[in-house]
Amino acid sequence: MTSFLQNVIDALTAGSYYALFALGIALIFGIMRLVNFAQGELIMAGAYTVYLTQDWPWALIVVATVVVVVALALLMERVAFRPVRGRSAATLLITSFAVSFFLQNLARMVFTTLPKSADITPLFRRSFVIGDLTISWLSVIAVCTTALLMVSLALFLNRTRLGVQMRAAAEDFGMARLCGVPANRVIAIAFAISGVLAGIAGLLLVGQTGSLSVTMGLTPVLFGFTAAVIGGLGSLTGAVLGGYLLGAATVFLQNILPFELGGYRDAFLFAAVFAFMALRPGGLLRAVGLEERV
Repeated sequence: MTSFLQNVIDALTAGSYYALFALGIALIFGIMRLVNFAQGELIMAGAYTVYLTQDWPWALIVVATVVVVVALALLMERVAFRPVRGRSAATLLITSFAVSFFLQNLARMVFTTLPKSADITPLFRRSFVIGDLTISWLSVIAVCTTALLMVSLALFLNRTRLGVQMRAAAEDFGMARLCGVPANRVIAIAFAISGVLAGIAGLLLVGQTGSLSVTMGLTPVLFGFTAAVIGGLGSLTGAVLGGYLLGAATVFLQNILPFELGGYRDAFLFAAVFAFMALRPGGLLRAVGLEERV
């Protein structure tokens, strides 16, 4: 029983990370039909902000990380994506790869390719015991933070004027503009929200591993995109569901695979994802835009 509960906690923790990664990707896709692979570089930027500010009080580190990543996300939207808005999906995709490549190389020039280490707060390294269960404080923080962000996003989309406009733009962008929805503002806010999610993700990843590198955004964006596709690309509810299913599958495979095959866990995981997508290519929840609930 203890082993089962420990696996549930591990699955919730991993799922929270994946859901956080997936939400940023699904949000932008829902409005612009853009798979923004540069989301990984936003996570990387958040991690390097933590590295530069690690001697500050932890609350200031959080604020600085979110502010820097949101500013970068807004700059990315204004300089790179706004000029190609309305172009073909291939053009948008190539633009996202170009932005990703540019930011990675910029980070290489500034920080070099050597991995860095950072420490936010000793709390992230501590654990507490309940019976025979050992739970890290970082796991609790990751799960609670992801839940808080999901609830906040749901309230924003449902209870605010701008949130309703964002959902309208996701349903039919052209019609929304004809009805007076400010397109530039809606898309900028969507990028800002994706920046908040990326900044928090970068901070949690540094807290989890204690290290960072210029290529650290690749794995989060890969798992985030996979989770979004599993749930139904463009569906925020699906992105969250896909993230937690992916987290559960990761822990399940880690436990059932023999020791010799443990290093190939992700290979088995993505083989299962390919099989699932062959059976249900539209994902678990088919959606054409953002839903009313997250």
